[in-house]
Amino acid sequence: MDIAIVEKVLAAGVVIGCLALLVRQFIGAPRRYRLDSAARRSARFVRATGWALYRWPAARRAARLEAEAAIRRARGDADDGSWEGNVYRPKSFRKPRKLH
Repeated sequence: MDIAIVEKVLAAGVVIGCLALLVRQFIGAPRRYRLDSAARRSARFVRATGWALYRWPAARRAARLEAEAAIRRARGDADDGSWEGNVYRPKSFRKPRKLH
């Protein structure tokens, strides 16, 4: 990208921002409140969307690892347990109970 194009885009953004702030000064308080609320909502949405896109690969990786662990447990690779009908009871649940 040519540096002149970047400068023009940034300059246009500054001009649009200044015009928006100028218009905001001359509208009434109720409209200014609604405009500010809409700007806050938009900023929150953009921030949340950006954060979700940033975190998306990590979330997919974590979900894949959890799914693989669940499949491993379902196959019985984790520990030797017993099946009672359709209920799987791992050996780790067979600890002796302590009485008071």
